[in-house]
Amino acid sequence: MSHNVSTTQPLDFLKLLAHNIRWNILALLTRSDYCVQDISRLTAQPQNLVSYHLKQLRTHHIVTERRSAADSRDIYYSLDFDTLQTLYTTAADMLHPALCKTDTAVEGAIAHLPDTSIRVLFLCSENSARSQMAEALLRHLSHGKIDAFSGGSHPSSIHPYAVHVMAAIGIDISQQRSKHFDEFRGQSFDYIITLCDRVLEVCPAFPGDPERIHWSFPNPAAVEGTEEELYHAFEQTSLQLTNRIRLLLTLIERQKGNKP
Repeated sequence: MSHNVSTTQPLDFLKLLAHNIRWNILALLTRSDYCVQDISRLTAQPQNLVSYHLKQLRTHHIVTERRSAADSRDIYYSLDFDTLQTLYTTAADMLHPALCKTDTAVEGAIAHLPDTSIRVLFLCSENSARSQMAEALLRHLSHGKIDAFSGGSHPSSIHPYAVHVMAAIGIDISQQRSKHFDEFRGQSFDYIITLCDRVLEVCPAFPGDPERIHWSFPNPAAVEGTEEELYHAFEQTSLQLTNRIRLLLTLIERQKGNKP
């Protein structure tokens, strides 16, 4: 859910992005969630400096943090795409309304996806909800142009709420099954996307050095409450996955679309 934006925030937002280190941090977070140590290594900056700039980004609600479900000592940082888009388009609109007309950007990216097969594997621990939903959403949003798969480190069975939430948006996953990621060993993929902090730590290697992306999603099945609250948790996961996957499609088109 995006943060409410005041009339002065877009200007502060542009100043925030003008710093080279913060820009590099945001560029990393557009691709994957990372902890401070990872960002420090990838940007070649000291951890205390990275932490300072992450605090600046969190203050403006552009970056969020979540403690790892696998190791509570680690904190993963994520880009709040909704707030980022709101601030970006508001700033553009303040300059000229025509600058924020981006409604067809994702559909344009899908139309220009290459004809060659692109394979994406989503992984989470039980392969019961997050990765199953992501597999179906990517296949649906790419209009079948991308081969999507999912697996887990400790597969169980598809959660009924995942089936219900997907059915509510016209996607049937009732015939999908939970699979161990060992079923995919030896296969080649373009992208390996981990959706669970636990599976990130045990993710196997795959041929061809595929790009690895981590999206730190909490498990909606772990939510305690009424049936309505549980359904809402799965619904929110579906919405957040949809946002991430739509952005992933633009990334894939940019990386693969111009290649022969």
